[in-house]
Amino acid sequence: MEEIKSNKPDPYQALRYREFNVFLLLRFAMVFAWSMQFIVIEWEVYSLTKDPLSLGIIGLMEVVPAVCMSLFAGHIVDQSEKKGLLVKCILGFSLISFGLFLLTWPKVVGGWSSHVILYSIYALVFFGGLVRSFLGPTIFSLLSLIIPKKVYPNAATWSSSVWQIGAVMGPALAGFSINWIGVHWSMCLVFGFSIVSLIALSQISAKPIINPKIGESIKDSLTEGLTFVFRNQVVLGALSLDMIAVLFGGAVALLPVFAQDILKVGSEGFGILRAAPAVGSFITMLVSAYVPLYKNAGKKLLAAIFVFGLSIILFGFSTYFWLSVFALFLSGLADGISVVIRQTILQLKTPDHMRGRVGAVNSIFVGSSNELGAFESGATAKLMGAVTSVIFGGSVTLLTVLGFGFISPTFRNLDLQKDMDDHHNQE
Repeated sequence: MEEIKSNKPDPYQALRYREFNVFLLLRFAMVFAWSMQFIVIEWEVYSLTKDPLSLGIIGLMEVVPAVCMSLFAGHIVDQSEKKGLLVKCILGFSLISFGLFLLTWPKVVGGWSSHVILYSIYALVFFGGLVRSFLGPTIFSLLSLIIPKKVYPNAATWSSSVWQIGAVMGPALAGFSINWIGVHWSMCLVFGFSIVSLIALSQISAKPIINPKIGESIKDSLTEGLTFVFRNQVVLGALSLDMIAVLFGGAVALLPVFAQDILKVGSEGFGILRAAPAVGSFITMLVSAYVPLYKNAGKKLLAAIFVFGLSIILFGFSTYFWLSVFALFLSGLADGISVVIRQTILQLKTPDHMRGRVGAVNSIFVGSSNELGAFESGATAKLMGAVTSVIFGGSVTLLTVLGFGFISPTFRNLDLQKDMDDHHNQE
């Protein structure tokens, strides 16, 4: 990103805005808490059932309400003040995490049957899906309101990197904390991080509603949002590619199975496996801040997802713990690049008044595909075994990337340099 008075890129340009720094803390705490909670609950449910399908059901319980409500949530986001709506989302998540804290407390559920505990967990995860359908579009929309347009590419890089680090460091800490302090107190940590995000949000001022069509009917609003996404080949391509990668390359959903039954490394080894992608994502953050990814973005995105697929296949074949760790590290590195490029595309290509609806579609395509991928992994592991399931998913990812790159030269040759220059010149 170039400043007006300098020809050199400024990797810290977005960080010079105080509210953006607060936003990064808020986003990290929230993503960290949500992803940590998901892994803690995965471990608890698998310990209760010893059935890989139960891991898939957790994902299904969250993805169904998240997908069903996302488009309506996007409409509400575009019609609402973003900070106030985000406060409600975080409060909702805090109540759910506190409920899960109680459900993992032996003093509370000591006399309950495992089935009652299991179904209660599923119910809270379901309500979490409802909250998340609003959370993603709200955060995506708020970002554009706290920084100038000329800073969007650099801000997207930092925001995506922080999201990626939180998404992998949360599960990594979950693995270690299960070993150190147990499932119950791990859920207490999740609740604590949600409170941190709420405190951070209090440092961001309320923002004006910039949608010129306040009061627009839900039908017209949703039609406009969907039409924009499906007619914009660049946005649709980025969302579709990432969805396929996460949906079929979701080996991490089966890590409890690999840690307990295949690699036999227990909760401590589980923590190391979960930490491996975090290291790769951290490197992505450092590199992408100094080396912008907007040039030849199409080729870089295709290459990143291809490497991601290869790393998942390697993980599936591996019977050595440290080779498995390396494969997951590589997947985090590649996935981090993919996330940064996709978020940059969305920030640059989305009109301000449609960010809630486009963010909602993004949640359907990508955000919810994590949980749907968990269900796919659990279901295929039940049918063909965990190892075969992982290798199958990685192979589908590779074939998808190769096919898409071949049939879509427009996306393959995508370069975001012009968009970056246009946003720079707006101020």
